[in-house]
Amino acid sequence: MVIQPNMSPIAITEIWSNAKVILDKYKVPISEKPLESIVDSRVLDSLLKELNIIVGSSSATCVEGG
Repeated sequence: MVIQPNMSPIAITEIWSNAKVILDKYKVPISEKPLESIVDSRVLDSLLKELNIIVGSSSATCVEGG
């Protein structure tokens, strides 16, 4: 699974606890709101890249249906 902008920080940290380090780095509050609504659009891509690196996920690890 790839971390996407429509996911909330709370859902992300429930699945990948190590992602909290990156969320803290970007000062993202742990909330139920989607990342795309609480993170500045200028840094959202960088945040998503770092999150997916730390959790070991990429589009290459994504398979259809799950």
